[in-house]
Amino acid sequence: MKLKKETAIKHATILAAYLLIVWGFYRLFFKLPEEIEELIIKPIVWLVPVFYLVKKEGGNLSSLGITTKKLFPAIYFALSLGAVFAIEAMIINFIKYDGFNFLANIGEKALLSSIGISFATAFSEEISFRGYLFNRIWHALKKEWLANIITSFIWALIHVPMAIFIWKLSMDAAIAYLFLTTIFGIGSAFIFARTQNVFSSILLHVLWEWPIILFR
Repeated sequence: MKLKKETAIKHATILAAYLLIVWGFYRLFFKLPEEIEELIIKPIVWLVPVFYLVKKEGGNLSSLGITTKKLFPAIYFALSLGAVFAIEAMIINFIKYDGFNFLANIGEKALLSSIGISFATAFSEEISFRGYLFNRIWHALKKEWLANIITSFIWALIHVPMAIFIWKLSMDAAIAYLFLTTIFGIGSAFIFARTQNVFSSILLHVLWEWPIILFR
């Protein structure tokens, strides 16, 4: 990536602050249907600034990990780690319901519609966080683990409004949720670093989200 370290840090900081503030206020004051939020609002709020910054840097889509290179390793990594998340969610489901109850949280949406929304969510969030923020911070600091921790911490922070304002979780439940969210962020950045293909993070995101939906 041909980008000055100072520029990478500056742009990453601007994007992180923008997302935390704007998305936090959105979650505080608005609650639209999920389809509208994930298919329209989030791409506008999250992705438009990302593509603007990439254009300003003179970069291209590959700088976000949008590429066909290492596609199969990306799939293998995502499926492997995703299986771990699924097993974890099934154990939690079994303990919570004293047996398996896979239909507890699907809701009234059609299965294919829900999966489509999950991919849309993953696309916006993973390109913004792993494709842009993690990539730029890693480029500037030259330390994968440090860039991973920083990005995953911001990743957890941006989910605080959801836990508090939308789901209204108790303190213990919110802490547990944010801890698991951070663990996912670390895992997502880890496989992105191995493949440099954001599809690995997108697929992992869906595999992480669906056990939560089905088995939580």
